[in-house]
Order: sequence, then C-alpha cells, then structure tokens
Amino acid sequence: MLSGLLLWALGLDVAADAVWSATTVLVLAPLVLSVARALTRGDLGVDVIALLAMAGALALGEYLAAAVVALMMSGGEALEALAAGRSRRELAALLARAPRTATLRRDGALVEVPADAVGVGDLVVVRAGEVLPVDGLVEGGSAVLDQAALTGEPLPVEIPEGGAVRSGSTNAGAAIDVRATRPAAESAYAAIVRLVREAGAQRAPFVRMADRYAVVFLAVTLALAGLAWAVSGDPVRALAVLVVATPCPLILAAPIALVAGVSRAARRGVIVKGAGVIEALGGARAVLLDKTGTLTLGTPEVEDVVAADGRSADEVLRLAASVEQLSMHVLGQALVDAAAGRELRLSLPADVVEDPGFGVQGRVDGARVVAGAPDWVRGQGVTGVEALGVAAGAGRAVVAVGIDGRAAGAVVFGDRLRDDASATVERMRRTGIEQIAMVTGDERSVAEEVAARVGVDRVHADQTPADKLDVVRAMRADGAGVVMVGDGINDAPALAMADVGIAVGSIGASASTEAADAIVAVDEIGRIADAVEIGRRSIGIARQSVLVGMGLSIAAMIVAAAGHLPPVGGALLQEAIDVAVILNALRALTGPRG
Repeated sequence: MLSGLLLWALGLDVAADAVWSATTVLVLAPLVLSVARALTRGDLGVDVIALLAMAGALALGEYLAAAVVALMMSGGEALEALAAGRSRRELAALLARAPRTATLRRDGALVEVPADAVGVGDLVVVRAGEVLPVDGLVEGGSAVLDQAALTGEPLPVEIPEGGAVRSGSTNAGAAIDVRATRPAAESAYAAIVRLVREAGAQRAPFVRMADRYAVVFLAVTLALAGLAWAVSGDPVRALAVLVVATPCPLILAAPIALVAGVSRAARRGVIVKGAGVIEALGGARAVLLDKTGTLTLGTPEVEDVVAADGRSADEVLRLAASVEQLSMHVLGQALVDAAAGRELRLSLPADVVEDPGFGVQGRVDGARVVAGAPDWVRGQGVTGVEALGVAAGAGRAVVAVGIDGRAAGAVVFGDRLRDDASATVERMRRTGIEQIAMVTGDERSVAEEVAARVGVDRVHADQTPADKLDVVRAMRADGAGVVMVGDGINDAPALAMADVGIAVGSIGASASTEAADAIVAVDEIGRIADAVEIGRRSIGIARQSVLVGMGLSIAAMIVAAAGHLPPVGGALLQEAIDVAVILNALRALTGPRG
C-alpha cells in the first residue's frame, strides 16, 4: 500500500497500479480457493463479500480500492490469529500423566515393562506416589488411594484387600500389589482419553457472528449494485456501490471487539484460547459447575476438633500436628496448616514411625502421640477411641489422636466451600445465565448439601466422566449454549464437549487445561463470572459495531446507487465509517461505567 502510494506521488501511476494489483492478488488468490471450499460445504460467509469487492475493483480499474480491501481482509485474519493464542497440544497433559511403564512381580523379581505390555492376571507393584497404570484388584493388604483426578473427591480413600481400583488413581500410602483385570488400553484412564477425543470431534463447528450477517449484507449489496447499473446503464454507479459496500465493519469490527475481550479477560486472570471463545461466552445460557476444586477448595481442611480425656481442642490439635510434621500424607499436612492458622507452637517429634496412608506415632514433649485412622489408632493399643463418637462420613475424614495409650480427641476434615461461590453464582444469573447446575462425582448427599448453600438450580451427583459428557450433550441439545467449569481429569471430556470449557487452576496443572477453551489462572472462581460478563459485553459491542457499520454502509450505498456519490467519495466515506466502528469496537477493552 505504502509503496504504491509513493509511486503514485512520484507520478508513476502505472507502476502504482501494478503494485496495488499485485497486493490484491496476493490476498485474492488464496481467498478464491478458501471461498470455493466453503461454498462446496454450503457456507456463505463474509469472505465472499471481500472477494467480490476486490475482484470488482480490479475489473473496473480501481486498484487502490482493491488493495484497501485486501489490507482490511488480511488484517482481520491476522487479528483473529493473534487472539487464538497458544494452540492446543492434543491432550498432551492427559497423555503425559498416563504411566508409560509398570513394575511387575515375575519369578521372585521385579521387572519393569511398558504399561501397554501388562496383561490380565499380571501382578503390578505400585509404589508410594505412583499412578496406577491399570485397573485391577488389591492384593496383600489394603491400599490408600488419592482418586481426586478421577472422581473429584479430595480425601484419600482406603480400599480393602480384594477391592477394585482404577488406573489414574495415585497411591497415597505404602507400596501395594494390584492384580490386573484388564489391559492398559482398556483401563478407566484410557477411556477418559478416548472420551475427550470423541467429545472434541462431536462439538459443532463454530460460526462467526460476522458470517451470520454476511448473507444479508451480500444480498443487499448485489441488489443495489445491480439495480443502479440497470436503471442508469452506468457501471460506475455499480462500482460506487461496491466500493461503499467494502465489508470492513464485518471484517474488522467484530474481530477487534472480540480480541479486546481476550485482552481484558487476560488482565482478569482468565487465559482465553481465541476470540471465538469470547463470542461463545457471550451467547451462553447455561453453566455447569464441578464441585470439588471449583465450588469447594478441593483440599481437606479442619472442620472440627473433638477433645476428650480432659484436654483442650488446641492441645489435641497441637500434639497431633507436631507428630505429623514429618509426614507427607495430605491429612498430616492439613493438620500442620490448621495448627499454624491457630498460631499454635509445634514441638519437634522424636522416634517417629509412620505407617504410610494410615497413621503416624512418635514422642512429643515426652508423651507418646498416635494420630491416624481410628481403626489403626485402636490397633496401636489406644483405648477409648469408640467413646469419641466421631466417624468418617460422606465427604468427611477423621484422624483420631491418642496420647499415652488413651484417646485424647479427634480431628474432623472436610472440603470447605469457597467464600465467593454463592456470589459467583448470583453474578452469573445477573448476566443472563438461565440455568446453573452442579455436576460432580461425589455422593448425592454431599453434593446436595453444597448445592443448597450455593444456590444452583439442579444437581447431577455420582457422575462418571461419561455421565458428565451426557449431561453436557443433553443441555446442548436443548439449544442452550453451555459453559462447563471444572478442574480435574474427570472433567476433561465434558470441557471438550461444551460450547466453552473453563478449567480452574494454574496453567498446565492438569489435563483439564488442555481440553478447555479458557483457563482461570488464579485461585478465584469469581473470575468465571468475570469471563461471562466480558463475553457478554464484548459480543454486545461487536454486534453493535457490525450493525451500525452495515447500516451506515447501506445508507451510503443507496446514495451511491442514486448517482450522488462517486467512487472516490464513496471510498473516503467508507473509510470514515470504518474508523468509527473500529473506535466503537475498542470499547470492549474496558468495562462498563460504574
């Protein structure tokens, strides 16, 4: 464009026209192929208008006008590409977490083999902290597993000998033996990977807002241009209509508003994978929320401390936390954090012995302290555990505490509701979300308790990853744009199927971030409501810019068709319209007043 203008200023009109023609052809050639492919699919979008405008301008010798349209077209595509951000890595996190190898017991020795080589009946050794590579049955004792990645349940689960375990769970206790009941390729974890792939493939293709208006704008443009030529017999009038009809509001205004929404979302801690996500957020009418890690914190916290044997609650907590300081168990860490929160002074334990996954004992300030699962504490010779009257229940875990052979108390753990959960739900309702439901793998009693406190419309409990997928599919079938919010591997298929999948947590922290369209990179679910509000505002401004731009262009086209606006004047007027709608679109960078 600039080199052509320089040549024109030097009086080299032919050379300038050649440069502008070449500029146009560079954009027009691939655009012809793209439009041809789209037409074979039955798609008629904004690209058709740009193609006709450029081809018409070239045919009538308006080379500068053709180059302007080419610049607008390539600029709009560049903006959309910029907004796309980082591309998806095809389930990289899911596949990276899947165990590559497995350790087998064979002929009295431990043998490491590829996970895919594990057959039915093989005895697999799973060390502390390792992810189970296959589904199977526990042998040689009980197991303590962290199943949060699969079920969303944040508290470790004890599986008795002979109990069934699923791949993708993490061994939170001592090393265990698992008798494989199916190959790795048929395991629960592999099934989740397949579900994510299938969900992504089944999601309907996204249609840009600009394309939805393009058909009407194209029809009006061609009708006015044809009418002007037929009535006047002058092709220049038709050219003037085409020049004024350059679809810059469609090509640039909508992408700019949506890219501005992407930028504003990033400033609020929400990483959005493309302008199309902002547009989909703007049209959403239903939101599905996972429970654990989304509405709740997803980590065990002390809910209550029951004291006995004449001791205070703080003393029970301090002694238990002191002996747990060297433990890596999730409940042990939660005890230490709770004691620190109450500013209790911890003592350094001595003679510490831990039974991984079950409990720990040692000497604290001269006393023998035992802390762990109630049955395990009883098995260490501590009396009076039953009298505490505390038992683990749905969504709860209990650590019994014994001091010098007598039960001194118990600590009850739960998954605490986020402080801003209710406010977030209410904010989403105010933005126009019509349905808000909770979908979780937790038990119904736990789910309904949380739902009642948060104020969601419906509860889908005891949901497997496949069940969650069905819930999303059913809601989309009702015509509601669906936003799915989750944080675990078990949410990944539903995130991939939803119109917008939002993962809560740090970038790259789990497979859900790869399947999602947006990531809340800070630990505040209020940012979910921010994302919905930004989507609503951005799409509203984009639609306003497009409609106003089209309206002004159509008015100018009528004037040009009547012969009162020459091509040069039309080009200048169209540029003024373009600047106006672009400036309006940039309002999406900021929030509404107040």
